[in-house]
Amino acid sequence: MNCRGLGSQLKDSVPVRELSASGAFESHDVLRTGFSSVKNDLLPSHPLELSERNFQLNQDKMSFSTLRNIQGLFAPLKLQMEFKAAKQAQRLPFLQSSNLALDILRGNDESVSFEDILNDPSQSEFMGEPHVMVEHKLGLL
Repeated sequence: MNCRGLGSQLKDSVPVRELSASGAFESHDVLRTGFSSVKNDLLPSHPLELSERNFQLNQDKMSFSTLRNIQGLFAPLKLQMEFKAAKQAQRLPFLQSSNLALDILRGNDESVSFEDILNDPSQSEFMGEPHVMVEHKLGLL
């Protein structure tokens, strides 16, 4: 049995804010979060940043409007329901999901992009305690 205690085990596997230092004496962790700037929180750092952040949403809107003009109102509604169903189907929290069904619906299954080679930074590879991660996702912790 690990003698470090339950708090350190939870902190190692799942980022839980309650276990971190908070309050008036909390310091900013520059190594993990980078330099903080109020200007960066308010404004995007580049004019194209907002466009790139919303690229997939804009592509979906454009394809839905084109599909509506060509096939009528039912086609985009059916596709939106399929998107919603594909987004809800997930693996357990401790397993990475490839979202293959969503890629097939969007037509991205035959293309190679940045995320396929270098991976999405928000989906870094880590393995934690499965039971603790499921409880954290369900809000039991």
